[in-house]
Amino acid sequence: MNFKDSVEEAAFRQEVREFIKKEAPVNDGRGPDPFASRGQYSGWTKKLAERKWIAPAWPKEYGGAGMSVMEQFIFNSELAEARAPRVGGIATSFAGPTLIHHGTEEQKQKYLPEILDGETIWCQGYSEPGSGSDLASLQTRAIRDGDDYVVNGQKIWTSGGHVAKWMILLARTDPTAPKHRGITYFIVDMKSPGMTVRPLINMADSHEFNEVFFEDVRVPKENVIGEENRGWYLAQTTLSFERSNIGSAVGARQNIEDMITYAKENRGNGRSMLDVNPAVGVELVDRYIEAGVATLMSYKIVSIQANEGIAPGHEASVAKLYGTELNQRVYRTGMKMLGLYSQMDNKSAGPEVPLRGRMKYMYLRSIANTIEGGTSEIQRNIIATRGLGLPRG
Repeated sequence: MNFKDSVEEAAFRQEVREFIKKEAPVNDGRGPDPFASRGQYSGWTKKLAERKWIAPAWPKEYGGAGMSVMEQFIFNSELAEARAPRVGGIATSFAGPTLIHHGTEEQKQKYLPEILDGETIWCQGYSEPGSGSDLASLQTRAIRDGDDYVVNGQKIWTSGGHVAKWMILLARTDPTAPKHRGITYFIVDMKSPGMTVRPLINMADSHEFNEVFFEDVRVPKENVIGEENRGWYLAQTTLSFERSNIGSAVGARQNIEDMITYAKENRGNGRSMLDVNPAVGVELVDRYIEAGVATLMSYKIVSIQANEGIAPGHEASVAKLYGTELNQRVYRTGMKMLGLYSQMDNKSAGPEVPLRGRMKYMYLRSIANTIEGGTSEIQRNIIATRGLGLPRG
């Protein structure tokens, strides 16, 4: 991995920095709401769309900027460094790329333009109450009925389902086939009759997840992506579009830096927290080094994509496993450092609330990090079998 930008990359990095400095919304230190109400960042979104930076790595013929892997990496890292809102989410990372590779021309014409406006939210209908890590065991059924499919079942942990316009859905269309076959990939209108979205409020008191119920929901046959019963293989293509996750590594480092600043500046009787309790400093240094390791893992992944032209395999699992467990260590350190003050949140009044009350939310939210997107156990299995060549147990 060459850590130095080429002349062209350095110029692009400077362009992105200047654009963010001039156009990005003022950051309040807590970061943007990933499911902000439509219009909250509309000015920012519009300016990104004008530069074709909603989906910068998409090919130009589909409305993207045609960026190289390294340009996309630079763009993502600069957004993260500035704590600027990122737009697109599942629409640009999952749904759009799947449509580009497997969709019909009619599907591309219908769905891609509104994704590139940056205003349309998509959600993902994958996990079920009994099918999370073993996703191929999903039981939601889709039965062909004339020009429609009739869907019955339930999905859970549907991020953004309460504000999404469309869902990418995996449903079983052939119950007699082996579990990895007989699954079809659909696009579903979230306002279809028979759909019910119920909120799942997490223990951090935020509404990101939902459970979605399907009761005789009719999905037109033209909303099938790819071939019937081949949806599992399309889902694997979709998941391969996960990026280096540089934003998470940068975010971890920034949170540690905020904690270090607080520890230095929080003084009592003329002494900082670091003077009073040197163990705090030792633990913060450990976390800072670990955040540096997470950053190097991101560089490793992007170098595989850029130099070898392939999607990362077990390397992505290593980075996901390490990064999510790091998040939990970072916020445990923060909770210990702040003591009873760590239980105050951003709803608490008064200037005495440290770090704008972020630590309580981050600590509680991080518990889910090692479950969502593939549990730590699943990641370890992938690393063992695909990375180390160990036999399946």
